[in-house]
Amino acid sequence: MESLTMIAIALVSLGIGFFLASYFVRKALERKSNNIIDEAQEKAEILKKEKILQAKEKFLQLKSEHEKYVLEKNSNLNKAENRIKQKETALNQKLEDVNRKNREVSSIKENLTKQLEIVTVKEASIEKMHRQQLEQLEAISGISSAEAKERMIEAIKDEAKSEAMVYISEFKEEAKLTANQEAKKIVIETIQRTAAEYTIENTVSVFPLDSDEVKGRIIGREGRNIRTLEAMTGIEIIIDDSPDAIILSGFDPVRREVARLSLHKLVTDGRIHPARIEEVVNKTKKQVEQEIMETGKRTLIDLGIHNMHNELVKMVGRMKYRSSYGQNLLQHSIEVANLSATMAAELGLDTKKAKRAGLLHDIGKVPENEPDLPHALLGMKMAEKFRESHDICNAIGAHHDEIEMTSLLSPIVQVCDAISGARPGARREIVDAYIQRLKKLENLALEYEGVVKTYAIQAGRELRVIVGADKINDNQAMELSYDLSRKIQEEMTYPGQIKITVIRETRAINYAK
Repeated sequence: MESLTMIAIALVSLGIGFFLASYFVRKALERKSNNIIDEAQEKAEILKKEKILQAKEKFLQLKSEHEKYVLEKNSNLNKAENRIKQKETALNQKLEDVNRKNREVSSIKENLTKQLEIVTVKEASIEKMHRQQLEQLEAISGISSAEAKERMIEAIKDEAKSEAMVYISEFKEEAKLTANQEAKKIVIETIQRTAAEYTIENTVSVFPLDSDEVKGRIIGREGRNIRTLEAMTGIEIIIDDSPDAIILSGFDPVRREVARLSLHKLVTDGRIHPARIEEVVNKTKKQVEQEIMETGKRTLIDLGIHNMHNELVKMVGRMKYRSSYGQNLLQHSIEVANLSATMAAELGLDTKKAKRAGLLHDIGKVPENEPDLPHALLGMKMAEKFRESHDICNAIGAHHDEIEMTSLLSPIVQVCDAISGARPGARREIVDAYIQRLKKLENLALEYEGVVKTYAIQAGRELRVIVGADKINDNQAMELSYDLSRKIQEEMTYPGQIKITVIRETRAINYAK
């Protein structure tokens, strides 16, 4: 019983102790939480004050910036207002000047009107006196005034014609010595300072052979080797009765070069069969493409041109294998580039741009795919695609007058292109057209009365006209030369210029017996 009592007492004591312990722990936790809350409230208050101070500072800063902005705007507005007032004052002054001039013009007009009335009266009086004098002259001479006028006009016309030809000759000589001096300095020095060699490109290439045995190996069994070679290169291979040569025919000179180099490698190696042909042709194509890029880069380095797109560099290299009217396109473009740079330097323009435009002016002739566009417009579109400047693109597109010229480089490139192409020997001409042009030139001169013989010489650059000395005098010979030059300009198309020389001679012939 006592043990139960002790246990109960212990349990009660334990409960009281647990209660007291939990009570004290709760009190301690409450005090700690209150302290934490107080500290948090203090920190929040401090943070609040700091944020308020920062907000105030920011507000003051924004206010200052706004006031500064407002002051600047007001200052600009005041300046603009002052400028407007000055312009208004100037306009008012000009308006006053215009009004004053209008008044002066009105006054002058009134005076002129009065003077015109006086002149009209005097003219009527002079006309009356003139009629009286004509009547007296007609009565004295016995012919009418109209007939006398016709005789006088005919006499004056003949005299004026002779004097006019003398004056024309003098003026032409004077113009050659004065007006053409600067043009000669620019054009002739430009031509002389640019030297270039030309190669004539045909549509065929000739591949030499050592023997007929090599020819048979190139043909192959049942022609399989030559068919493979034609299919891989796109070039027609002509094997005729020529003992020591094979003809490679095609319009694309790059393909002809690939075929020629491939044939050279195959003949040198000695192994000629379809698989080997395919391998050699593929390697040769890569080699030619690499050579094209190297040619383009070397050309740009020689001309001092930089920062050009790789595609344009490749097109410059392809010009080496193209020709235009028998003139190698790369050599022609290099010459136009140098001519353009020299002419631009003489005129005080940008020589680098002129050289770049001159080199690229014919790139429309060398694309691998050729759309239905004139080469000038195609070249302009390609230059625009690869981000060339507007002046260069306009010079490329306008060098054949297919678009309007908006840059000073455009007429320079056009003129230099004409200089390079019109030089005698630069380009071949179709024989039939050439002969027809010479015949037409001679026939034009034969149409004139008094012409005995005509000769077109120096490849049509000079026309010599022999006239009868008894039919045409010296003044009429000068007049014939002038008229013939005008007629040739109007009716014929030709490169460069044509010199017309009229020859009149008198021969006295006797025989000693």
